[in-house]
Amino acid sequence: MKSSAPLRAVVDFAQNLIWPPQCPLSFEPVRHHGELSPAAWAGLTFVSAPQCRICGLPFDYPSAGADSSGTLCASCLARPPAYDLARAPLVYDDMSRDLILPLKHADRRDTVTRFARWMWSSVSAEISPDTLVMPVPLHWRRLVKRRYNQAGLLASAIARLSRRSFDPDCLLRHRPTPSQAGQGARSRKRNVTGAFRLSRSLSGEDILLVDDVLTTGATVNACARLLKRAGAGRVNVVTLCRVVRETDLTI
Repeated sequence: MKSSAPLRAVVDFAQNLIWPPQCPLSFEPVRHHGELSPAAWAGLTFVSAPQCRICGLPFDYPSAGADSSGTLCASCLARPPAYDLARAPLVYDDMSRDLILPLKHADRRDTVTRFARWMWSSVSAEISPDTLVMPVPLHWRRLVKRRYNQAGLLASAIARLSRRSFDPDCLLRHRPTPSQAGQGARSRKRNVTGAFRLSRSLSGEDILLVDDVLTTGATVNACARLLKRAGAGRVNVVTLCRVVRETDLTI
C-alpha cells in the first residue's frame, strides 16, 4: 500500500495558500494550523503542582519540596465529588477563554489536536490501558444549532492519540438545559439534575470523561454519578481549562 504522505503534503500546501495558518489568539502568522505564536504561549497559565489530588485545583502556596500528592482542597474534603480525579492543563482566564471560545462557538477546529495533546499529557499517568473515553454530551437541539460537540471532538482526538476506545453514544443528554454561563454552583447543579441518561449498562469499565471547561464541577459530577450507578469503575475527568476563582464563572 502506497504512502499517502505526498498527497497529504499537497493538500496541506493548497490549504495553506487558501487559508494561511494564523495563531488563534494573536492572529500572527504561524507555520501550521493550530499553532500558537510566542506571545500567545507567554500569555497562557498552565496548571502546575501542588494541586488537589482529586479535583486538580492548583494551590497558591509552593510545595517547598514536601510531598503534596495526597493533599485535598477544602471543597473535596467537605464534599468529595462523584468522579475519582479531574485534571486540566490550563487555568481558565482571559487568555484561555479567548483560546477556547472559537472552538466552542466559531467552528475553529484546527486547534483540537493540539488541545487534545495538552489534555492527555495532564491526565495520562492516571489512565488505565482499557479506559473508555467519552465526551460530556450536548442535547440534540444544541447539537443541531452548533453542528458539532466540541467535547466530542476533543474526546475523539484524545482516544485516537492515546489508543483508547471511544464511545460518543453511551452518555446522552436527554433533557435540554439552559446555558451555564455566569451561573453559580447551585444554579448549575440544579440545571443538570436529571439531564443525562445512558444508552447501555456498564460492567466495571474505567471511564475518561472529556469536557472543555471545569467550572463548579456540577456537570461532570452529574455524569460521573450516573456512570457509577450504571456499573462504571473509576471515572476520571479531563478538561482543557479549569476555573480557579469563582469570579471566573463566565463560560
